[in-house]
Amino acid sequence: MRIYKVIIFLVLLSALVGIRMAEEQLFYDPFLKYFKAADKNEIFPSFEWLPLVASHFFRFILNLLVSVALVQLLFMNRAWTVQAAALMVMVFLITFPLYLYCVYTNFEVGYLFSFYMRRFVIQPLILLLIVPLFYYRKLLLRAR
Repeated sequence: MRIYKVIIFLVLLSALVGIRMAEEQLFYDPFLKYFKAADKNEIFPSFEWLPLVASHFFRFILNLLVSVALVQLLFMNRAWTVQAAALMVMVFLITFPLYLYCVYTNFEVGYLFSFYMRRFVIQPLILLLIVPLFYYRKLLLRAR
């Protein structure tokens, strides 16, 4: 990688870390403290639906934009970048309603299940799968 790509990569990676570090200031999420307590017996917090949904959606958009920029920078392939974005959106469209159902039921479907659904909604975990997948794909294409 050229030096400017390394710098841009580090800036984008820092943006993902920054989103995570500033989550309490940037986003409405009454479940941050609930899950940080790591106690199933913690009292279920009161919350408002609209700010919660809007905040999670905003966070997803921020993570998506940075993640897509990272994929484009790493692979310089527009088609793959679009595929990565589509995959991230599909995962969000599957996990977000599941998470909202968990919230609706006060996490009665299971503490750990709810915790991990929330992780997939608020963190760009799918990026950790996409990057190795695309690197492997790149190696296969080179081998042909």
